[in-house]
Amino acid sequence: MLDHARTAEATLPRQTRTADRDQIRAIRQREEERFAHDRPKSFELVQRARRSLLGGVPMNWMTKWPGGFPPFIASARGARLVDVDGNAYIDFCYGDTGAMAGHAPAGSVGAIADRAADGITFMLPTEDAIWVGEEMTRRFGVPFWQFALTATDANRFVLRLARMITGRRKVLVFNHCYHGSVDESLATLVAGTIHPRRGNIGPAVPPSETTQVVEFNDTAALERALAEGDVACVLAEPALTNIGIVLPEPGFHDALRELTRRYGALLVIDETHTICAGPGGYTKAHGLQPDFVTVGKSIGSGVPSAAYGFTAEIAERIEHQVSVEDADVSGVGGTLAGNALSLAAVRATLANVLTEQAFVGMTDLAVRLEQDVNDLIESNDLPWHVTRLGCRVEYLFSAERARNGTQAANAGDFELDQLIHLYMLNRGVLLTPFHNMTLMSPANVAEDVERHKEILTEAIAELYPAHR
Repeated sequence: MLDHARTAEATLPRQTRTADRDQIRAIRQREEERFAHDRPKSFELVQRARRSLLGGVPMNWMTKWPGGFPPFIASARGARLVDVDGNAYIDFCYGDTGAMAGHAPAGSVGAIADRAADGITFMLPTEDAIWVGEEMTRRFGVPFWQFALTATDANRFVLRLARMITGRRKVLVFNHCYHGSVDESLATLVAGTIHPRRGNIGPAVPPSETTQVVEFNDTAALERALAEGDVACVLAEPALTNIGIVLPEPGFHDALRELTRRYGALLVIDETHTICAGPGGYTKAHGLQPDFVTVGKSIGSGVPSAAYGFTAEIAERIEHQVSVEDADVSGVGGTLAGNALSLAAVRATLANVLTEQAFVGMTDLAVRLEQDVNDLIESNDLPWHVTRLGCRVEYLFSAERARNGTQAANAGDFELDQLIHLYMLNRGVLLTPFHNMTLMSPANVAEDVERHKEILTEAIAELYPAHR
Protein backbone atom coordinates (compact mmCIF):
# COMPACT_ATOMS: atom_id res chain seq x y z
CA MET A 1 0.00 0.00 0.00
CA LEU A 2 1.57 3.27 -1.11
CA ASP A 3 2.13 5.92 1.56
CA HIS A 4 0.98 8.65 -0.78
CA ALA A 5 -1.71 10.94 0.54
CA ARG A 6 -4.31 12.45 -1.79
CA THR A 7 -2.80 11.23 -5.05
CA ALA A 8 -4.08 12.54 -8.34
CA GLU A 9 -7.49 10.92 -8.12
CA ALA A 10 -10.24 12.62 -10.09
CA THR A 11 -12.19 15.24 -8.18
CA LEU A 12 -15.25 17.26 -9.04
CA PRO A 13 -14.49 20.80 -10.25
CA ARG A 14 -15.21 23.53 -7.73
CA GLN A 15 -15.34 27.28 -7.79
CA THR A 16 -12.11 28.83 -6.53
CA ARG A 17 -10.90 32.37 -5.95
CA THR A 18 -7.61 34.13 -6.54
CA ALA A 19 -5.85 36.52 -4.21
CA ASP A 20 -5.70 40.18 -5.18
CA ARG A 21 -2.13 41.15 -6.17
CA ASP A 22 -2.43 44.62 -4.66
CA GLN A 23 -3.61 43.03 -1.42
CA ILE A 24 -0.63 40.65 -1.43
CA ARG A 25 1.79 43.56 -1.87
CA ALA A 26 0.12 45.68 0.81
CA ILE A 27 0.27 42.85 3.34
CA ARG A 28 3.87 42.09 2.33
CA GLN A 29 4.92 45.71 2.97
CA ARG A 30 3.29 45.67 6.40
CA GLU A 31 4.89 42.33 7.27
CA GLU A 32 8.34 43.51 6.15
CA GLU A 33 8.03 46.53 8.44
CA ARG A 34 7.03 44.28 11.32
CA PHE A 35 9.89 41.90 10.54
CA ALA A 36 12.49 44.70 10.63
CA HIS A 37 11.02 46.26 13.78
CA ASP A 38 11.20 42.97 15.70
CA ARG A 39 14.79 42.14 14.67
CA PRO A 40 17.08 45.15 15.21
CA LYS A 41 20.06 43.02 16.29
CA SER A 42 19.79 40.79 13.21
CA PHE A 43 19.65 43.93 11.07
CA GLU A 44 22.80 45.27 12.74
CA LEU A 45 24.57 41.94 12.18
CA VAL A 46 23.68 41.74 8.51
CA GLN A 47 24.94 45.29 7.99
CA ARG A 48 28.23 44.31 9.62
CA ALA A 49 28.34 41.04 7.65
CA ARG A 50 28.03 42.86 4.33
CA ARG A 51 31.56 44.17 4.87
CA SER A 52 33.04 40.66 4.73
CA LEU A 53 30.36 38.24 3.45
CA LEU A 54 28.80 38.32 0.00
CA GLY A 55 25.26 39.63 0.47
CA GLY A 56 25.84 39.67 4.23
CA VAL A 57 25.41 35.88 4.51
CA PRO A 58 27.78 32.87 4.63
CA MET A 59 25.99 31.10 1.75
CA ASN A 60 24.33 33.03 -1.07
CA TRP A 61 20.97 31.24 -1.01
CA MET A 62 20.38 32.66 2.48
CA THR A 63 19.51 35.92 0.70
CA LYS A 64 16.29 34.22 -0.42
CA TRP A 65 14.73 34.39 3.04
CA PRO A 66 11.84 36.87 2.93
CA GLY A 67 11.95 40.06 4.97
CA GLY A 68 14.98 41.75 3.45
CA PHE A 69 17.53 39.95 5.62
CA PRO A 70 17.64 36.63 7.49
CA PRO A 71 17.23 36.42 11.26
CA PHE A 72 20.52 35.45 12.89
CA ILE A 73 20.07 32.40 15.12
CA ALA A 74 21.44 32.30 18.66
CA SER A 75 20.36 28.81 19.77
CA ALA A 76 18.20 25.84 18.86
CA ARG A 77 16.83 22.87 20.79
CA GLY A 78 14.44 20.23 19.55
CA ALA A 79 11.81 21.90 17.35
CA ARG A 80 12.59 25.45 18.52
CA LEU A 81 14.99 28.14 17.36
CA VAL A 82 15.70 31.48 19.03
CA ASP A 83 17.24 34.40 17.14
CA VAL A 84 19.60 37.03 18.50
CA ASP A 85 16.63 39.35 19.20
CA GLY A 86 14.93 36.72 21.38
CA ASN A 87 12.26 35.76 18.84
CA ALA A 88 11.35 32.07 19.11
CA TYR A 89 10.27 29.90 16.18
CA ILE A 90 8.63 26.51 15.72
CA ASP A 91 10.81 24.88 13.09
CA PHE A 92 9.25 23.07 10.12
CA CYS A 93 12.24 23.83 7.89
CA TYR A 94 15.05 22.01 9.70
CA GLY A 95 17.75 23.34 7.42
CA ASP A 96 15.84 22.00 4.40
CA THR A 97 16.12 18.47 5.90
CA GLY A 98 19.65 18.80 7.29
CA ALA A 99 18.34 19.02 10.87
CA MET A 100 15.50 16.54 10.42
CA ALA A 101 16.60 14.78 13.62
CA GLY A 102 15.73 17.98 15.50
CA HIS A 103 18.16 20.51 16.89
CA ALA A 104 20.81 19.24 19.30
CA PRO A 105 19.01 15.90 19.84
CA ALA A 106 19.94 14.35 23.16
CA GLY A 107 20.46 10.96 21.50
CA SER A 108 23.26 12.36 19.35
CA VAL A 109 25.00 15.27 21.04
CA GLY A 110 26.70 13.17 23.72
CA ALA A 111 28.21 10.79 21.20
CA ILE A 112 29.29 13.70 19.00
CA ALA A 113 30.98 15.45 21.95
CA ASP A 114 32.69 12.25 23.09
CA ARG A 115 34.04 11.58 19.60
CA ALA A 116 35.28 15.15 19.21
CA ALA A 117 37.14 14.87 22.51
CA ASP A 118 38.89 11.71 21.28
CA GLY A 119 39.79 12.97 17.80
CA ILE A 120 37.79 14.02 14.76
CA THR A 121 39.57 12.78 11.64
CA PHE A 122 42.47 10.40 10.94
CA MET A 123 42.19 9.04 7.35
CA LEU A 124 41.75 5.74 9.21
CA PRO A 125 38.54 3.86 10.03
CA THR A 126 36.68 3.54 13.31
CA GLU A 127 34.32 0.80 14.42
CA ASP A 128 31.41 3.23 13.98
CA ALA A 129 31.86 2.93 10.20
CA ILE A 130 31.10 -0.80 10.34
CA TRP A 131 28.00 -0.27 12.48
CA VAL A 132 26.71 2.41 10.11
CA GLY A 133 27.36 0.25 7.04
CA GLU A 134 25.44 -2.65 8.57
CA GLU A 135 22.56 -0.39 9.60
CA MET A 136 22.35 1.27 6.19
CA THR A 137 22.22 -2.17 4.61
CA ARG A 138 19.36 -3.14 6.90
CA ARG A 139 17.45 0.06 6.17
CA PHE A 140 17.95 0.48 2.43
CA GLY A 141 18.62 -3.06 1.25
CA VAL A 142 21.88 -2.60 -0.69
CA PRO A 143 24.85 -4.39 0.88
CA PHE A 144 27.90 -2.15 0.37
CA TRP A 145 28.48 1.45 1.49
CA GLN A 146 30.92 4.34 1.29
CA PHE A 147 30.75 7.77 2.88
CA ALA A 148 30.99 11.43 1.93
CA LEU A 149 30.29 14.78 3.57
CA THR A 150 27.38 15.92 1.40
CA ALA A 151 24.79 14.24 -0.77
CA THR A 152 26.13 16.32 -3.66
CA ASP A 153 29.48 14.57 -3.29
CA ALA A 154 27.82 11.18 -2.87
CA ASN A 155 25.98 11.76 -6.15
CA ARG A 156 29.12 13.01 -7.90
CA PHE A 157 31.07 9.95 -6.84
CA VAL A 158 28.30 7.60 -7.97
CA LEU A 159 28.10 9.28 -11.38
CA ARG A 160 31.84 8.77 -11.87
CA LEU A 161 31.51 5.10 -10.91
CA ALA A 162 28.54 4.62 -13.23
CA ARG A 163 30.41 6.10 -16.19
CA MET A 164 33.41 3.91 -15.43
CA ILE A 165 31.33 0.74 -15.16
CA THR A 166 29.21 1.29 -18.26
CA GLY A 167 31.70 3.09 -20.48
CA ARG A 168 28.99 5.64 -21.25
CA ARG A 169 29.19 9.41 -20.75
CA LYS A 170 25.66 10.73 -20.13
CA VAL A 171 23.45 10.97 -17.07
CA LEU A 172 19.66 11.08 -17.30
CA VAL A 173 17.76 13.24 -14.82
CA PHE A 174 14.14 14.33 -14.49
CA ASN A 175 13.18 17.91 -15.22
CA HIS A 176 13.27 20.13 -12.10
CA CYS A 177 14.95 17.41 -10.05
CA TYR A 178 17.01 18.09 -6.94
CA HIS A 179 20.45 16.52 -6.53
CA GLY A 180 22.33 19.31 -4.79
CA SER A 181 24.92 21.12 -6.91
CA VAL A 182 25.74 18.20 -9.20
CA ASP A 183 26.63 19.78 -12.57
CA GLU A 184 24.83 17.16 -14.63
CA SER A 185 21.56 17.77 -12.79
CA LEU A 186 21.45 21.56 -13.32
CA ALA A 187 19.75 21.17 -16.69
CA THR A 188 16.22 21.64 -17.94
CA LEU A 189 14.02 21.23 -20.99
CA VAL A 190 13.08 24.29 -23.05
CA ALA A 191 10.78 23.50 -25.97
CA GLY A 192 12.09 19.94 -25.94
CA THR A 193 15.80 20.82 -25.94
CA ILE A 194 18.29 20.69 -23.08
CA HIS A 195 19.55 23.96 -21.60
CA PRO A 196 21.24 25.10 -18.38
CA ARG A 197 18.68 25.40 -15.64
CA ARG A 198 17.81 28.94 -14.59
CA GLY A 199 20.33 30.03 -11.96
CA ASN A 200 22.99 27.55 -13.14
CA ILE A 201 26.13 29.63 -12.67
CA GLY A 202 29.06 29.03 -15.01
CA PRO A 203 28.28 25.55 -16.35
CA ALA A 204 31.53 23.83 -17.30
CA VAL A 205 30.11 22.56 -20.59
CA PRO A 206 26.72 22.80 -22.29
CA PRO A 207 24.49 20.41 -20.29
CA SER A 208 23.38 18.66 -23.48
CA GLU A 209 26.91 17.18 -23.67
CA THR A 210 26.55 15.44 -20.31
CA THR A 211 22.86 15.08 -19.63
CA GLN A 212 19.59 13.73 -20.90
CA VAL A 213 16.50 15.34 -19.37
CA VAL A 214 12.98 13.91 -19.44
CA GLU A 215 9.81 14.72 -17.56
CA PHE A 216 8.98 12.77 -14.42
CA ASN A 217 6.25 10.15 -14.94
CA ASP A 218 6.80 10.14 -18.74
CA THR A 219 7.82 6.56 -19.45
CA ALA A 220 7.61 6.98 -23.23
CA ALA A 221 10.13 9.87 -23.17
CA LEU A 222 12.27 7.88 -20.74
CA GLU A 223 12.45 4.94 -23.11
CA ARG A 224 13.29 7.14 -26.11
CA ALA A 225 16.18 8.70 -24.20
CA LEU A 226 17.53 5.40 -22.90
CA ALA A 227 17.25 3.78 -26.32
CA GLU A 228 19.97 6.11 -27.63
CA GLY A 229 22.42 3.91 -25.71
CA ASP A 230 24.63 6.63 -24.23
CA VAL A 231 23.15 6.90 -20.71
CA ALA A 232 25.40 5.55 -17.96
CA CYS A 233 22.78 5.96 -15.26
CA VAL A 234 19.47 7.50 -14.33
CA LEU A 235 19.85 9.74 -11.27
CA ALA A 236 16.38 9.97 -9.75
CA GLU A 237 14.56 11.23 -6.73
CA PRO A 238 11.80 8.66 -6.20
CA ALA A 239 9.43 11.64 -5.93
CA LEU A 240 10.30 15.18 -6.97
CA THR A 241 10.70 17.36 -3.89
CA ASN A 242 12.34 20.73 -4.44
CA ILE A 243 9.64 21.96 -6.80
CA GLY A 244 6.84 20.88 -4.49
CA ILE A 245 6.17 17.18 -4.01
CA VAL A 246 5.42 15.44 -7.32
CA LEU A 247 4.51 11.83 -6.66
CA PRO A 248 5.21 8.95 -9.03
CA GLU A 249 2.20 7.60 -10.84
CA PRO A 250 1.27 3.93 -10.36
CA GLY A 251 3.69 1.71 -12.24
CA PHE A 252 6.25 4.44 -12.93
CA HIS A 253 9.00 2.96 -10.75
CA ASP A 254 8.44 -0.52 -12.14
CA ALA A 255 8.84 0.91 -15.64
CA LEU A 256 11.92 2.91 -14.62
CA ARG A 257 13.63 -0.20 -13.28
CA GLU A 258 12.66 -2.36 -16.25
CA LEU A 259 13.75 0.20 -18.84
CA THR A 260 17.12 0.90 -17.22
CA ARG A 261 17.86 -2.81 -17.18
CA ARG A 262 16.69 -3.28 -20.76
CA TYR A 263 18.93 -0.51 -22.10
CA GLY A 264 21.95 -1.14 -19.87
CA ALA A 265 21.76 1.98 -17.70
CA LEU A 266 22.33 1.89 -13.95
CA LEU A 267 19.67 3.22 -11.58
CA VAL A 268 20.62 5.66 -8.81
CA ILE A 269 17.97 6.59 -6.23
CA ASP A 270 18.72 9.79 -4.34
CA GLU A 271 16.98 9.61 -0.94
CA THR A 272 18.33 12.89 0.46
CA HIS A 273 14.88 14.45 0.70
CA THR A 274 12.68 11.37 0.31
CA ILE A 275 14.06 9.79 3.48
CA CYS A 276 10.93 11.46 4.87
CA ALA A 277 9.08 8.38 3.56
CA GLY A 278 10.50 6.24 6.36
CA PRO A 279 13.70 5.02 8.05
CA GLY A 280 14.80 3.32 4.80
CA GLY A 281 13.51 6.10 2.61
CA TYR A 282 11.24 5.59 -0.35
CA THR A 283 13.45 2.69 -1.46
CA LYS A 284 12.54 0.51 1.51
CA ALA A 285 8.98 1.78 1.87
CA HIS A 286 8.10 0.87 -1.71
CA GLY A 287 10.46 -2.01 -2.46
CA LEU A 288 12.62 -0.30 -5.08
CA GLN A 289 15.64 -2.17 -6.45
CA PRO A 290 18.28 0.43 -7.38
CA ASP A 291 21.89 -0.21 -8.29
CA PHE A 292 22.97 2.73 -6.12
CA VAL A 293 21.35 4.64 -3.24
CA THR A 294 22.55 8.07 -2.10
CA VAL A 295 21.52 9.92 1.04
CA GLY A 296 22.78 12.88 3.00
CA LYS A 297 21.85 15.91 5.10
CA SER A 298 19.70 14.32 7.80
CA ILE A 299 21.62 11.23 8.86
CA GLY A 300 24.20 12.97 11.09
CA SER A 301 22.02 15.29 13.21
CA GLY A 302 23.49 18.26 11.37
CA VAL A 303 27.12 17.11 11.31
CA PRO A 304 28.12 17.02 7.61
CA SER A 305 27.68 13.44 6.49
CA ALA A 306 26.39 11.44 3.54
CA ALA A 307 26.50 7.92 2.21
CA TYR A 308 26.20 5.98 -1.02
CA GLY A 309 25.39 2.30 -1.22
CA PHE A 310 25.40 -0.22 -4.04
CA THR A 311 24.74 -3.82 -4.94
CA ALA A 312 27.20 -6.69 -4.68
CA GLU A 313 27.51 -6.72 -8.48
CA ILE A 314 28.47 -3.05 -8.50
CA ALA A 315 30.97 -3.61 -5.68
CA GLU A 316 32.64 -6.40 -7.65
CA ARG A 317 32.94 -4.23 -10.77
CA ILE A 318 34.41 -1.32 -8.79
CA GLU A 319 37.01 -3.53 -7.13
CA HIS A 320 37.90 -5.07 -10.48
CA GLN A 321 38.30 -1.73 -12.29
CA VAL A 322 39.89 0.55 -9.64
CA SER A 323 43.43 -0.39 -8.70
CA VAL A 324 44.82 0.25 -5.24
CA GLU A 325 47.58 2.32 -6.77
CA ASP A 326 45.04 4.73 -8.32
CA ALA A 327 42.51 4.83 -5.51
CA ASP A 328 43.70 8.17 -4.16
CA VAL A 329 43.44 10.02 -7.49
CA SER A 330 40.19 8.52 -8.77
CA GLY A 331 38.03 11.59 -8.18
CA VAL A 332 36.03 9.55 -5.67
CA GLY A 333 36.42 10.41 -2.00
CA GLY A 334 37.98 13.26 -0.06
CA THR A 335 40.34 13.73 2.84
CA LEU A 336 37.50 14.25 5.32
CA ALA A 337 35.06 11.73 3.82
CA GLY A 338 34.21 9.00 6.31
CA ASN A 339 35.84 10.91 9.15
CA ALA A 340 35.40 9.69 12.71
CA LEU A 341 33.15 12.55 13.84
CA SER A 342 30.71 12.16 10.95
CA LEU A 343 30.41 8.42 11.45
CA ALA A 344 29.90 8.79 15.20
CA ALA A 345 27.14 11.31 14.49
CA VAL A 346 25.46 9.02 11.95
CA ARG A 347 25.63 6.04 14.29
CA ALA A 348 24.06 7.96 17.16
CA THR A 349 21.40 9.51 14.92
CA LEU A 350 20.29 6.24 13.37
CA ALA A 351 20.45 4.30 16.63
CA ASN A 352 18.79 6.83 18.92
CA VAL A 353 16.94 9.55 17.01
CA LEU A 354 15.69 8.73 13.49
CA THR A 355 14.29 5.38 14.57
CA GLU A 356 11.33 3.47 13.19
CA GLN A 357 9.23 4.53 16.18
CA ALA A 358 10.20 8.18 15.61
CA PHE A 359 9.06 8.01 12.00
CA VAL A 360 5.64 6.76 13.09
CA GLY A 361 5.12 9.83 15.30
CA MET A 362 6.54 12.21 12.70
CA THR A 363 4.27 10.82 10.00
CA ASP A 364 1.20 11.02 12.24
CA LEU A 365 1.84 14.73 12.77
CA ALA A 366 2.32 15.25 9.04
CA VAL A 367 -1.00 13.53 8.34
CA ARG A 368 -2.66 15.94 10.74
CA LEU A 369 -1.05 19.00 9.16
CA GLU A 370 -2.00 17.76 5.70
CA GLN A 371 -5.63 17.39 6.80
CA ASP A 372 -5.60 20.86 8.36
CA VAL A 373 -4.40 22.48 5.15
CA ASN A 374 -6.78 20.47 3.01
CA ASP A 375 -9.71 21.49 5.21
CA LEU A 376 -8.73 25.15 4.85
CA ILE A 377 -8.46 24.77 1.09
CA GLU A 378 -11.90 23.21 0.82
CA SER A 379 -13.69 25.47 3.31
CA ASN A 380 -12.32 28.60 1.64
CA ASP A 381 -12.60 27.40 -1.98
CA LEU A 382 -8.92 28.08 -2.53
CA PRO A 383 -7.08 27.28 -5.78
CA TRP A 384 -4.43 25.41 -3.79
CA HIS A 385 -3.57 21.79 -3.15
CA VAL A 386 -1.59 19.90 -0.51
CA THR A 387 0.56 16.78 -0.90
CA ARG A 388 2.28 14.60 1.66
CA LEU A 389 5.15 12.13 1.44
CA GLY A 390 5.73 10.43 4.79
CA CYS A 391 6.55 13.16 7.32
CA ARG A 392 6.89 15.92 4.71
CA VAL A 393 3.95 18.09 3.61
CA GLU A 394 3.86 20.79 0.93
CA TYR A 395 1.06 23.07 -0.15
CA LEU A 396 1.16 24.80 -3.52
CA PHE A 397 -0.86 27.70 -4.83
CA SER A 398 -2.49 25.91 -7.75
CA ALA A 399 -5.62 23.81 -7.88
CA GLU A 400 -4.22 21.16 -10.21
CA ARG A 401 -1.79 18.58 -8.90
CA ALA A 402 1.38 18.46 -11.01
CA ARG A 403 2.49 15.20 -12.57
CA ASN A 404 5.90 16.47 -13.65
CA GLY A 405 8.45 19.17 -12.93
CA THR A 406 7.36 21.55 -15.67
CA GLN A 407 3.79 21.61 -14.43
CA ALA A 408 4.98 22.17 -10.87
CA ALA A 409 7.32 24.99 -11.92
CA ASN A 410 4.65 26.69 -14.03
CA ALA A 411 2.24 26.58 -11.09
CA GLY A 412 4.65 28.41 -8.80
CA ASP A 413 3.70 31.75 -7.28
CA PHE A 414 6.89 33.30 -5.91
CA GLU A 415 5.14 36.45 -4.67
CA LEU A 416 2.56 34.52 -2.65
CA ASP A 417 5.22 32.06 -1.50
CA GLN A 418 7.31 34.86 -0.07
CA LEU A 419 4.33 36.42 1.70
CA ILE A 420 3.23 33.18 3.37
CA HIS A 421 6.76 32.50 4.57
CA LEU A 422 7.14 36.01 5.95
CA TYR A 423 3.68 35.93 7.54
CA MET A 424 4.56 32.67 9.29
CA LEU A 425 8.00 33.91 10.30
CA ASN A 426 6.56 37.00 11.98
CA ARG A 427 4.28 34.76 14.03
CA GLY A 428 6.90 32.26 15.11
CA VAL A 429 6.80 29.51 12.48
CA LEU A 430 9.71 28.71 10.16
CA LEU A 431 9.02 27.18 6.73
CA THR A 432 11.56 26.31 4.04
CA PRO A 433 12.15 29.51 2.07
CA PHE A 434 12.37 27.86 -1.36
CA HIS A 435 8.94 26.23 -1.30
CA ASN A 436 6.15 25.57 1.19
CA MET A 437 7.74 22.55 2.78
CA THR A 438 6.75 21.57 6.30
CA LEU A 439 8.87 18.77 7.73
CA MET A 440 8.40 16.95 11.02
CA SER A 441 11.21 15.95 13.35
CA PRO A 442 10.99 13.67 16.40
CA ALA A 443 10.82 16.87 18.50
CA ASN A 444 7.62 18.29 17.00
CA VAL A 445 4.36 18.00 18.95
CA ALA A 446 0.67 18.40 18.15
CA GLU A 447 0.66 21.99 19.43
CA ASP A 448 3.16 22.93 16.71
CA VAL A 449 0.78 21.70 14.03
CA GLU A 450 -2.12 23.52 15.67
CA ARG A 451 -0.16 26.78 15.71
CA HIS A 452 0.60 26.41 12.00
CA LYS A 453 -3.12 25.99 11.34
CA GLU A 454 -3.99 29.09 13.36
CA ILE A 455 -1.53 31.29 11.47
CA LEU A 456 -2.49 29.93 8.06
CA THR A 457 -6.16 30.52 8.87
CA GLU A 458 -5.34 34.12 9.76
CA ALA A 459 -3.36 34.61 6.54
CA ILE A 460 -6.15 33.20 4.39
CA ALA A 461 -8.69 35.52 6.01
CA GLU A 462 -6.54 38.51 5.05
CA LEU A 463 -5.78 37.31 1.55
CA TYR A 464 -9.35 36.37 0.67
CA PRO A 465 -11.49 38.88 2.63
CA ALA A 466 -14.50 38.57 0.30
CA HIS A 467 -15.15 34.96 1.29
CA ARG A 468 -18.72 34.51 2.53
